[in-house]
Amino acid sequence: MTHSYGSFCDDFYLDMHVNTELDLPNDRDTILAFFERLQRAWPTMGNFYKREDGHYCLEEDDEPGEYRWVNLEGDRIGSGIVNPTHLEDVYAQDRLVLELMPYMLGVNHLDIDSLDVTYAMDFDYQGNHDEVIADALFSRSPFGCLLDQPNSKALGFSPTVLTSLSEDCRTQARISVESKTSAFEVRNEKYKAEEAISLYFTVRQYRRPNEKFDALKSFESQCTMAGELFASKIMPYIVQPLANAISQRR
Repeated sequence: MTHSYGSFCDDFYLDMHVNTELDLPNDRDTILAFFERLQRAWPTMGNFYKREDGHYCLEEDDEPGEYRWVNLEGDRIGSGIVNPTHLEDVYAQDRLVLELMPYMLGVNHLDIDSLDVTYAMDFDYQGNHDEVIADALFSRSPFGCLLDQPNSKALGFSPTVLTSLSEDCRTQARISVESKTSAFEVRNEKYKAEEAISLYFTVRQYRRPNEKFDALKSFESQCTMAGELFASKIMPYIVQPLANAISQRR
């Protein structure tokens, strides 16, 4: 399935994370065998490295702008594609990670705390990020009531909202919009060119104690749920207002 989300932002991300109760294995043979299996599926994933925090990463070359990545953190497995052309490409990679993790990483249904499906966007803007967010999302809300005061400037507008999508509150949706602007930058009117306003929309499923967690089944359900909510709610009510507020300042 193709999409046009990239036309509304500078970078678009579709990620999956499996959060585990126990630490993941960190022995050499296990890690290399897992990443080698992924590389057999996508030979262009040739950039393997260990970060300073001890996390292991396998990525494609990021120069073209669209690239795959898979991470192994202490108690989290991450998978995604930056600026994907087809969403199904991301889902296929995520499914393979979920299929491999019980056999190659020892992650079974008891070990899974939760599973996340995340849509994310970056909006490049050299200016007051908080002002853009306030204008796009708060100008007609009670939270914008102080912005009409003399010398008032937006300084702390990075909203986060968490809602339940199920009666037992184990299926949740989280929306956050993050400003990278500091009070120092606003005070001196000097803004970093490389910073971006970031938006994250995550559908998380927690393991239910009375059920065996089926990661693949949950993933399919979460992808459907997240895709529908992102298209019907996040795009018209958050993404488009942000994009419009930025375009009016350029």
